[in-house]
Amino acid sequence: MSESTNRKTVIGAFVLLGGFLALFIVMVFGHVSFFAPSREAVVVFQNSITGLSVGAPVNFRGVKVGTVKSITLRFDPADHKAYIPVVLTLEPDQIHVVKDVPGGDKVSIQELIGIGLRAELNLLSFVTGQSNIELDFDRSVPPVLHPRVTSLPEIPVRMSAVEKLKDSLGQIPITEISHHADAALLSVTQLSDSLNRELPPLLSSARQAIELSHEMLKTTTGTIKDLQTKLDVTLGKVDQLMETGNAQLNTRGADLHATLAAATKTLDSLQDILSPRSIDRANLDAALRDIAASAAFLRGFSSDIERNPQLLLMGRRP
Repeated sequence: MSESTNRKTVIGAFVLLGGFLALFIVMVFGHVSFFAPSREAVVVFQNSITGLSVGAPVNFRGVKVGTVKSITLRFDPADHKAYIPVVLTLEPDQIHVVKDVPGGDKVSIQELIGIGLRAELNLLSFVTGQSNIELDFDRSVPPVLHPRVTSLPEIPVRMSAVEKLKDSLGQIPITEISHHADAALLSVTQLSDSLNRELPPLLSSARQAIELSHEMLKTTTGTIKDLQTKLDVTLGKVDQLMETGNAQLNTRGADLHATLAAATKTLDSLQDILSPRSIDRANLDAALRDIAASAAFLRGFSSDIERNPQLLLMGRRP
């Protein structure tokens, strides 16, 4: 009897120890605190919160400060609008206040909301579509509260980047763009039809022009070849003419040289004759003087005859 009792005691002790160990593991690795106080706040959405579920994390700039406790839907007959209050369970132990500052070491949710605390729906993954609540300070967003929907402290909502993108995409005039696209496609179709009608004649004309160009090129090539042949012949004749001229110049060069030598000798002889000191020049001068005297005598005699023609018959009387 005592052995069975001891065995049951040992088994119970192991079970209790295992339970405490499991509770410790859950508290440490699952971030669950059964003894820490918690606070609740609410975020009221009007747009779709697809992807948000109970238990989703509530982060402040990436730091987890709570979880989503409940999600409900409420309709307000006064303004005919539907509201989605999302209750958050915040963990005060995750938020520490800097010490040695005025106001103590605790800050209420209302104070945080007063200095600009805002909540937005954040898409965690485009693949899974899961979302969470992201908190941050943003005084540029005016607080919009719904006291008729909930009595819990309400954190105002601001639009997330994804929601802003959705609104921007919703403002794009898809209908007008589609109409313009249809008109553009119609213009392209008309242009294609026009090209189908006009391109064949143009291609035919271009083909004919290319063929004529080929023919002209062939004719021009033949003409150039003929001109080249004739030019070669002409150049050959010019070369022969130049060679003949060079030969004749060489032949006539000797004769010209001899003629120039004879002329040089003649000029030398004339220079010797015309030299003032030469005998030939003196004789030539004396002959010229005699000729001049004879001419003077003849002029005088002709003058006398003109005055007295009888001199030719009777002569001069002493």
